Amino acid sequence: MRFLVSLCVGCCAVWAQTANPFAGDSRAVAAGKVLFRVHCSSCHGRQAQGGNAPDLARGSFSVGDQDSDLFRTISEGVTGTEMASYSRLGADNIWRLVTFVRSMSHSEAPVAGDAARGDALFWGKGGCGNCHAVGNRGNRMGPDLSRVGQQRSLENLRESVVSPSSDIVPGYSGVTVVLRDGKTVRGIQKALDDFSVVLVDFSGKLYSFDRSDVQSVTRDTQSLMPDYGKALTSAELDDLLAYLFTLGRTGVRR
Repeated sequence: MRFLVSLCVGCCAVWAQTANPFAGDSRAVAAGKVLFRVHCSSCHGRQAQGGNAPDLARGSFSVGDQDSDLFRTISEGVTGTEMASYSRLGADNIWRLVTFVRSMSHSEAPVAGDAARGDALFWGKGGCGNCHAVGNRGNRMGPDLSRVGQQRSLENLRESVVSPSSDIVPGYSGVTVVLRDGKTVRGIQKALDDFSVVLVDFSGKLYSFDRSDVQSVTRDTQSLMPDYGKALTSAELDDLLAYLFTLGRTGVRR
């Protein structure tokens, strides 16, 4: 009985610890990097610079900026979001994750463009709102960008705009379906198995085909999003990025 009580007290002490026992430990950084790649990179990006989830390389977080805040968030998750609890990893491994995230912190490059002009480009010449939504405005063919400035670093945003095929967001891959009657339909793949093909075309229309009616299905290797590095001037690109960088953020200096 005394052993169980001691064990319980010991566990509580570990989880109640507020100081990172691995702070500045290069071996912990390396171990945390491996853990991050396995458990976190699918949402936060391989370099912790964001993707489907927030950029963690800024060194400033909505949950709090102390190591203990990061530890709590990783171990408990965040209610109402896709951030689940990773308490199963154990306290030491969670601290190693915190240590790795801290090692990736960097100073953000200044935003060169003008966000107001970028706003006009987004909804005008760029045609971004034809596929993307910001708040209640725009369409939802592509990922919702309402919080993209908080989710992705400026560097990551630039790569997504000028080289969209380098990192296609999961769930937004293109597919081309040729039916047995010769009709071709292209859009975003929603489901694909041995029995059916489901996709959404660029007008937002949902299609569902029985595989017996399909002649061929080809997954696109290129993003459906155009390369804006070719469509926009360098100044326009800076303006668009400045606008995207404000989305979901507060207190942004421009």
